[in-house]
Amino acid sequence: MTEKQDRLISLDAFRGATIALMILVNTPGTWGHVYAPLRHAQWHGCTLTDLVFPFFLFIIGVSMRFSFEKYEFCKWGPLFKKVVWRTITIFTIGLLLNAFPFVRQDWDWSHFRIMGVLQRIALAYIMASFIVVRADIIGIVKISLGLLFGYWILLMGYGWYSGLDPYALKSNLILIVDAYIFGENHLYGGTGIPFDPEGLLSTIPSIVTVLIGFLVGTMIKTAEDHKDNTQRMAVLGALLIIFGWGWGFVFPINKQLWTSSYVLYTSGIATVVLAGLIWLVDVKGLKTWTKPFVIFGANAIFLYAASSIWAKILLKIRFELDGKMISGYGYLYQTVFQPFAGDLNGSFLFALFHVFMFWLILAWMYRKKIFIKI
Repeated sequence: MTEKQDRLISLDAFRGATIALMILVNTPGTWGHVYAPLRHAQWHGCTLTDLVFPFFLFIIGVSMRFSFEKYEFCKWGPLFKKVVWRTITIFTIGLLLNAFPFVRQDWDWSHFRIMGVLQRIALAYIMASFIVVRADIIGIVKISLGLLFGYWILLMGYGWYSGLDPYALKSNLILIVDAYIFGENHLYGGTGIPFDPEGLLSTIPSIVTVLIGFLVGTMIKTAEDHKDNTQRMAVLGALLIIFGWGWGFVFPINKQLWTSSYVLYTSGIATVVLAGLIWLVDVKGLKTWTKPFVIFGANAIFLYAASSIWAKILLKIRFELDGKMISGYGYLYQTVFQPFAGDLNGSFLFALFHVFMFWLILAWMYRKKIFIKI
């Protein structure tokens, strides 16, 4: 295959598979019964679930290489306006999702979380955008290495200064910086303490995840022979995995800290997966199976927002079961899926059910050519 393409079905399928996996891991019937790969690593380490977010950032970087070329990588003008507008829009949607359901008694602004998944995507996107329109390939590589090593030095230096473990939950610099800037009450509390896994300081290395995606996108865009290029991508991905894994012995692979080793390790896996998909779909022409995933990827941001809103609605409404009031989420699981398949498999089927139901909605939108783009 020697023909260059402006759009790769494999990339669309990769995006769709990633967003489908996100729904699967975010909506178990109960968090008390979840298969291990469908959980985040408790702290250090990396599971299948820990690949979802970096994969999405990586895909954004790959897509940037294709979309920015339409604007000839201009530093100002239409591209600048597009990047700024998209950043503001995505960040605002993230804030609105944090504020939902907009019920007056729920408006506790003193504990309102500022950061989140979409907020990180917005910040990583705009910073990576400014870098790629001002630097050449060598410059991007140098900046990426500088950010990764600089981030490591910051965290390690704080550990030397404090005498504490710089990579522990309660003694890392990310917690200190985010608490100082936002205040503890405005941070995520799901870890048991005020600590935001999508905090401000830890967004710095996530920029590199996007940049690596952009570099891989450049390999794809400029390739004369995609079959040969998939081999080079596979080698690059394997090297990133090895370097990330090796670095992890001194700078642990950790999603919540978004460590530099985590960046290399997950970006390497993403590169290998995408190389395999390009070889299978765009080189070998095995495309039929990709259609469900292409449908998932066609409205990715909409699906993320819709799934978040739906989960909050289910948790908000109340039903009576066995003399107790429980959420609609728990009621659906305990009355339908748990009796049918048991605790663990019932929880898994609950998640699969949501994947399927959202796919039906997206398939209808796809047929009607409804694409919500930002």
